[in-house]
Amino acid sequence: MSHQFGWNQAVPEKPTQEYPAKRRSRRLKVASRVRVRPSDPNMKHFEDLPTTINASREGIFFSTRQEAYYPGMRLFVTYPFDMPHDPLNAEYIGEVTRVERLEDGKLGVAVQLTMGLNVSR
Repeated sequence: MSHQFGWNQAVPEKPTQEYPAKRRSRRLKVASRVRVRPSDPNMKHFEDLPTTINASREGIFFSTRQEAYYPGMRLFVTYPFDMPHDPLNAEYIGEVTRVERLEDGKLGVAVQLTMGLNVSR
């Protein structure tokens, strides 16, 4: 059974293909809170505060109950996110590269961090 999410696209119950390791840096299993918001002003606004499952220098993978994500969706991503206005928060523009249904019923969302907005690293 498929589930519906943003723009009437179906989320597969399980990944339909294996994803080759195209990463330039190693993924680390890290549980860190992140703030995610759509960057498209025409889209219904939401703010999601999921926890990452893993991360690399170029991207993050997190689980969420928010059903609005779809591949190609552009986002504002604050990672890591501890508190609003914390000077250690780094803001990025990101793009959803993969959405999959996880065994616990949540969505797994992979986001490529394409550009830092206030990153001093």
